[in-house]
Amino acid sequence: MQFWQERCKQLANYNQELERTNQLKNQFLANTSHEIRTLLSSIIGFTHLLLAQGYEPDRQRHQEYLHIIQSSGKHLLDLINDILDLSKIEANELEIQWEIIDVPSLCSNVLALVKEKAANKGLKLRLEINDDVTTLLADPLRLKQMLLNLLFNAVKFTNSGSVGLKVATQDLSLRFTVWDTGIGISKEYQSLLFRPYSQIMNPGSRNNEGTGLGLVVTQQLAQIHGGSLELESEVNKGSAFTIILPLKPTGKVLEAIEVKAEKDLELSQVTSNFAVPQSSVHIPISRSREILLVEDDFANSELIRIYLSILSYQVTCVKNAQEMWMTLPQIQPAVILMDVNLPDSNGLSLVEQLRKHPQYQHIPIIAQTAMAMKGDKETCLAAGVDDYISKPIDLQVLGSMVAKYCQGFNNGQLIIDN
Repeated sequence: MQFWQERCKQLANYNQELERTNQLKNQFLANTSHEIRTLLSSIIGFTHLLLAQGYEPDRQRHQEYLHIIQSSGKHLLDLINDILDLSKIEANELEIQWEIIDVPSLCSNVLALVKEKAANKGLKLRLEINDDVTTLLADPLRLKQMLLNLLFNAVKFTNSGSVGLKVATQDLSLRFTVWDTGIGISKEYQSLLFRPYSQIMNPGSRNNEGTGLGLVVTQQLAQIHGGSLELESEVNKGSAFTIILPLKPTGKVLEAIEVKAEKDLELSQVTSNFAVPQSSVHIPISRSREILLVEDDFANSELIRIYLSILSYQVTCVKNAQEMWMTLPQIQPAVILMDVNLPDSNGLSLVEQLRKHPQYQHIPIIAQTAMAMKGDKETCLAAGVDDYISKPIDLQVLGSMVAKYCQGFNNGQLIIDN
C-alpha cells in the first residue's frame, strides 16, 4: 500500500512538472511571437514610410529610420540564433571552434558593442582585467556570445548606476564576472533562472520581453567548454554572473578538441584530393576586377552587386547553372560567388564540376548559403570551395573574402556608419 502511495505521489509531482514545463513553453511561444511581430512591424513600418510618396524626411531622419531597421533586423537574427543554438545543444550538434584567444582584446571588443546601449540609459560601463590574464583556449565566437548575453541582460535590468566586466584567474580557471547595480533577482527566481523558457520577472515592466533562452544557452556553452556559470544576486542591489572556464582543458573537453583536430586533418586530406593538377593547388591572386555572382534571389543578388560595385568590382549576375555556363566563356572572373541552392542545380555539384574543368578549375569560389547547421561548412569545403559565408551575409566580411583573391584592391571594406 505504501509503495502505491509513493508511486502516486511521484506521478503527481511528475505531472505537475510537465504542466509547468508546458506553461513555460506556451509562454515562450507567446513571447517569441510577440518579439518577432514587434521587430517585423518596425522593419516593415519604417520601410513603408521611406517608400511613401509625398514623404521626404531629411538626411538625419532618413539615417535614423535606417538604423532602426538595421537594429531590428539584427535583433531578429539574434533571437533566431538563440533558438537554433539551444536546439543544437540539446541534439549535441553544436560545433565548437577551438582557438587560442587574446582575452583582453576580446573583452574590449565585447564592451564596445554594449557601449551605446549603456550610454542610452545613462549607465557607466567598466572593464577590469587582471595583469596575469592573457590567453585562453576556447571558441572566440561562443565566448563573445556568452559575455554579450550577460552584458545585455545587465544593461536591460539596470536603470541607474553601473554595469561591468571583471576578468581574473583563480586556481586553474579564468573567471569572467558580469556585474550590475540593477534590480537584482530574488532567491525564489534564482533556482528557476537556468531552466529553458524561464525569465527574470519584473512586474509592470516591458523588460519581461524576450525568449528566456539567453541564460540557458550561456550556461550550456560554459559547460561545453568544461566550465560553469554562477550567480550571486540581491534584490534592489544588483547581480553578478560569473562564467568559469578552465585554463587547461581536461576530460571530455580535451577529447572533443582532439576529435576536432582529427576531423580537420581528414577534411584537409579530402580537399587536397580534387582533380586539380598539383602545380595549380596554390590559387594565384587575380588582377581581374570581374566577379561572377550565381544567385537566384533578386534581393540578395542586387544587394551584393551594389556593395561590390561600390568597391570597384565589376559584377555579373546569373540566376542558375545554365546561365553560369553560358556566361563563363564571355568573362574572366577573379572570383565566383556561388549560392548553394539554385533552381536548376545544386551549387556544390556545380563547384565539383568547375573543379574538374580545365579552363575554370583555378577560379576561387566562395559559397554563400542559408545553411548554418553542423557539418554544412565542412560539406562546402569538401566540395571544393575556397571560402564559405552563411546568410544573412555580412557585407564587410564578404568584401574582405573577395579582396583576398584580387590584387591591387583595398581590404574590401566599405565603412558604414552605425
